[in-house]
Amino acid sequence: MNLLIRLERITLVFFVALVLTCLGLGLPTTAFGGTNVIYSFAGDEDGEYADTDLAIDKAGNLYGTTVLGGDFGGGTVFQLSPSGNGWVHTVLYSFTGGPDGGEPYKGVTLDAEGNLYGTAVTGGSGSCEGGCGVAYKLTYSTWTQTVIHAFTGGNDGSGPGARLTIDGQGNLYGMAPTGGANGLGTIYQIYPDGNNWALNVIHTFTGGADGATGSAGQMLLRGGLLYGAATAGGIYAKGTVFELKPTQSGEWIFRTIYSFRGQPDAGFPYGGLLFDALGHLFGTTYYDGAYNLGAVYELFPRPAGEWNERVLYSFQGGSDGQNSISNLVFDAAGNLYGTTSEGGLGSGVIFELTPTANARWRETVPHQFQGPPDAAFAYNGMVADGSGNFYGATVHGGVDGEGAIYKFTPNQKSRSDATMFPRIRADDK
Repeated sequence: MNLLIRLERITLVFFVALVLTCLGLGLPTTAFGGTNVIYSFAGDEDGEYADTDLAIDKAGNLYGTTVLGGDFGGGTVFQLSPSGNGWVHTVLYSFTGGPDGGEPYKGVTLDAEGNLYGTAVTGGSGSCEGGCGVAYKLTYSTWTQTVIHAFTGGNDGSGPGARLTIDGQGNLYGMAPTGGANGLGTIYQIYPDGNNWALNVIHTFTGGADGATGSAGQMLLRGGLLYGAATAGGIYAKGTVFELKPTQSGEWIFRTIYSFRGQPDAGFPYGGLLFDALGHLFGTTYYDGAYNLGAVYELFPRPAGEWNERVLYSFQGGSDGQNSISNLVFDAAGNLYGTTSEGGLGSGVIFELTPTANARWRETVPHQFQGPPDAAFAYNGMVADGSGNFYGATVHGGVDGEGAIYKFTPNQKSRSDATMFPRIRADDK
């Protein structure tokens, strides 16, 4: 995706934004209904192509990554800090594309001390052209980078592009989409080992009923179990959702809890998962659904066998959006929010799913991304700040077309909020 055509910069506005950044001033936001662009990437040293989830700390600072740009062109880790009526952007680390890694996708994960952990799909070492990628740590305050694992392209996997998950003991969990014993990706654990770190492969995808090519979405820990999605494979070759259970011996037991069936069912999950208070899982898929343009689904457990599933909404490809890569978030009222990578005005949308009578859901579109100077092409979902606001990133758009960070406040609808769509549902599985 780093070969996508870049949009032309608006030279004058770029100069003004660059001067403000150099002065350390908070940049003003650009409003589009209930959605404000709070930062526009300028490219080059500033970073570009923000294919990133966002993490938020207790002070309201946002953290993420850009795949490209930085001092060496290999991508960045950045911080956005609220300042008065604007935000201050700081590049915490610039990747060289060498042993430290390059092209960091999907953002970073915070630990309790404020350290950041992430992955980069290239650089490092190993048998892959350009390197097999790394997992890394940025130490709080100094932001010193440490490579905690350099992937070899062998049994450990290659090209790790999924956001990492951290448990209470400081162990990290992630997925590599390629490599492994079968060449179809791995699920791994990286754990502290004295003054160093060690990697343990806890599952190697076979491409059969277990799935293949772990999604880029962050895995979830709940009740000591690990949950995630595989983009392909499964009984119907449309992807899977899985559960991993640790044993006392240190091994992990893998179980497929749902195999996507494809149209009109959902298929090919690229994003992460979301639990509700009842233990139901929610997610999105890039393809399939009733119109083969992606879907939003719910999974709920049953006493034995695979979980039950139902499609809550099938994207129709018009102003409602299509092809979601998004994780989902709840608001305080139980409404679901996510994004699509395409559709709407052509640059994707923010969508809302509202539960109605008889377990039905209604989709509304509170914002259609318009492109520069608005954000464009959301390849990730959003994160909540605890005050009812959501934040997300787009790979294009913003003032210079190099990507943007936006703030979305539900119930402050933009002009497209009257766009409502019927719920399209497959039978419960």
